Amino acid sequence: MARRGIVLGLGNVARQSHLPAFLRGDGVAARLGIVATVDASAHVEPLSGLPHFRSLRDAMEQGGDGEGEPIDFVDICTPTASHVELTLWGLETGCHVLCEKPVALSRTEVSQIAALAGARRRVVMACHQYRYNPAWLQLRAWLDQGVVGRWHLAEFQVYRPVADGGASPAATPWRGRREVSRGGILLDHGTHLVYQLLDVAGLPRAIQAWAGRLRHRSYDVEDTAQLLLDYGDRLGTFFLTWSAHQRDTRVRFIGEDGAIEWSGGLLRREGRHGVEVLDFRAELDKRNYYQWFAGLFHRFADAMDRGETEPGLGDIDRVARVLEAAYAANHDGCRVALQPETEVR
Repeated sequence: MARRGIVLGLGNVARQSHLPAFLRGDGVAARLGIVATVDASAHVEPLSGLPHFRSLRDAMEQGGDGEGEPIDFVDICTPTASHVELTLWGLETGCHVLCEKPVALSRTEVSQIAALAGARRRVVMACHQYRYNPAWLQLRAWLDQGVVGRWHLAEFQVYRPVADGGASPAATPWRGRREVSRGGILLDHGTHLVYQLLDVAGLPRAIQAWAGRLRHRSYDVEDTAQLLLDYGDRLGTFFLTWSAHQRDTRVRFIGEDGAIEWSGGLLRREGRHGVEVLDFRAELDKRNYYQWFAGLFHRFADAMDRGETEPGLGDIDRVARVLEAAYAANHDGCRVALQPETEVR
């Protein structure tokens, strides 16, 4: 029997990715069933066929679909400033929690979440769906196979002309307003780059960073950021901007025997085994993003079935530590060392 869940927030990410993945993702509906949605905004149009509530209390009391059955999990698709509060609320009510990124921005916030998740024996997992991006999966496979030898330089570049405004009609996108977003492109798209690099390299020894506004004066958060992640004998660099003239994403890993590069939807490797180019433009179309979430949702279901709380919390903790150090490095104009990793309980 599928676990019963409620989606909190009916913005673009819920409508275009989360709900399609729950409803149409391969095998997801058999394990995770969405019984209702919740959004307090009077401007939100409910989805056909799903009960909709304006308050969390009403949704929980009525079991989402009015049958009064308990809710097993909540899926948080609201702006960043509400993530910690709603995660703690979900845990307090006895639910497992799936939450849009970033879940937390500091070790203090992670400790609060981990303590309550441990006490309630509930899973908390971040929506780090780029792990399931087919181009990234192939890139990781090539790294694991050693097709470029041992890599020593990883470069991530993200170019966007403006912050994504989601479904909001506001002149300034919600991602550009600190009271709603808590930060700019560094924590927004930067979170994806952080966990991707950590997946292949682990935590860095130290971080240097710069973040500021180059173009969008109506934003009160950074529209551009640059990070240097120091591994001693390896280096990771991030450059992210909402001030570009067009949209683009580039990733490159340079190794002893060649390089792997991803740009414009094409993934290319060159090295001792020759040159290979794979075309992922169809898979990277936004209309197909929901398929990445399907893999993530199966992982969430697995964690609930097995009672595995640590992997999800550890993932959230590592990302929060990097983001916290990056903002500190930018604020103080210094190099911030990261402490050795400890288990989160």
